[in-house]
Amino acid sequence: MLGSHGSDTRPIRVLLVEDNRNDAELALAELDDDGLVHDAQVVDDEEAYIVALREFRPDIVLSDLSLPGFSGQRALELLRQRDTELPFIFVSATLGEEAAIEALRNGATDYILKQNPARLASAVRRALAEAAERRASQRAQAELIRAQRFESLAMLAGGLSHDLRNLLQPLLLAGESLRGRADDPQVARLGELVRDCGKRGLEMVQSMLSFARGARRAEQVRLGALMDALGLLLKGSVPRTIRMEMAVDAPELVFAGNHTELQQCLLNLCLNAIQAMPEGGELRIETAQQRLAADFFLPGEEPHICRHLCLSVIDNGPGMSHEVLARLFEPFFTTKENGTGLGLVSCRRIVASHGGVMRVDSEPGRGTRFDLYIPLQEPSADAAEANGDDSDSLEGAAERVLVVAEAASELSLLSDTLDAWGYQASASQSGTAALQWIGAHGLPDLVLMDADMNLFTSVRTLAALIEQGYDGAVVMLVRPDAPPQLDELPPLPRLHVLDKPVTTRKLLRTLRLALASTMD
Repeated sequence: MLGSHGSDTRPIRVLLVEDNRNDAELALAELDDDGLVHDAQVVDDEEAYIVALREFRPDIVLSDLSLPGFSGQRALELLRQRDTELPFIFVSATLGEEAAIEALRNGATDYILKQNPARLASAVRRALAEAAERRASQRAQAELIRAQRFESLAMLAGGLSHDLRNLLQPLLLAGESLRGRADDPQVARLGELVRDCGKRGLEMVQSMLSFARGARRAEQVRLGALMDALGLLLKGSVPRTIRMEMAVDAPELVFAGNHTELQQCLLNLCLNAIQAMPEGGELRIETAQQRLAADFFLPGEEPHICRHLCLSVIDNGPGMSHEVLARLFEPFFTTKENGTGLGLVSCRRIVASHGGVMRVDSEPGRGTRFDLYIPLQEPSADAAEANGDDSDSLEGAAERVLVVAEAASELSLLSDTLDAWGYQASASQSGTAALQWIGAHGLPDLVLMDADMNLFTSVRTLAALIEQGYDGAVVMLVRPDAPPQLDELPPLPRLHVLDKPVTTRKLLRTLRLALASTMD
């Protein structure tokens, strides 16, 4: 586990199944002589053995073969019913070759003859090391399976997002058109509902795409709400022996991030601190805003020279040694008895996904401090989506716009929307139809084109338009995950790209910008 503040070594718990006190003392003396620090418990019957497995929770079992009313084979059987990986070594004076082979087949790790006790300590060390390697391998395999599942889900999310974008485009365009029906309030309200549903659906699609790309879902996080939620989660976890203090600077601060992930990260750090102070202590969670300079960042970190939110988790526990600190972010390294070694790895990943960095300050006897630095960037208010009345600036002046799209519903909505806003829209359902229109009517003032065309692709259509002498502006609607490859075309200085689905106002503003560029 990452995240424990204690030492990375502890006594090995040895459960010894032996009815001969002298033999038990000799076995444990061999471990002492080899420098193996251990706690031992000796049992000689089945009932005491079962209790020890449950309560003593050994790291390894050493067992004689024959005991009055009990046997080593039965001890092995009981252990394997509970744990298939815990090392079990027979230590016997009567174990023959055939019996030894049978014991190994039944799940024993090794066997030692009492006549050769010098091999016991090395066998124990090897058994424990092999068990640790198996556990690490199993954790790695589990993480690999988890990663594969996420990869499959990401592929599914990417595919669904494409289909949903096509479904949402009519909602956004039609909703805005209906909303403009001031002569019929009921239709206007219906249009507002349709538009809002389309926007909500677009947010969901963007979240799916973020997941498919392995990115976090961005949202507006209010600092006060984040810390309140953390305090509520910790309420039942902080023992009376620990005094917790929370100091929140600027609780109304709002920043771009992921509330759930940041909460998970802070909760993990706080629980680590609590576990590091079993005898009690002080836990402090505080926030502050700082401006970081370029020399603050370490090699390999991306410097953000801006204001940062610093989230700190501080305890006055035993602290960590330099050896533990050096391995703190090493996957599967743990100083916890039942830790996975992935807690702090996950925390660092979360902070990095927010563009931030982590710092740790700890020394034995001096406690531990974790600082998470999250860059604060001013939320970019998209003027294109402002609610102000800018209808006059969006009106067309009877400019001729050639609309090219294969999907009939999209083509119809785009054309009707432009007609309603003062443009002369001409609809073409393919690149060849667009070329035929130009042959009959001449070059348009602007071309509005969907990039998703299969019969005659958008790239081929653009190339053909250029050959026909068109050098005006082009507004292209594209899927963010599949932009068209325009490398084979000559430079297009008046190409404007919009991600699908697009809202009416953003489309109209882009048309005005594109037409203005042709006047330069």
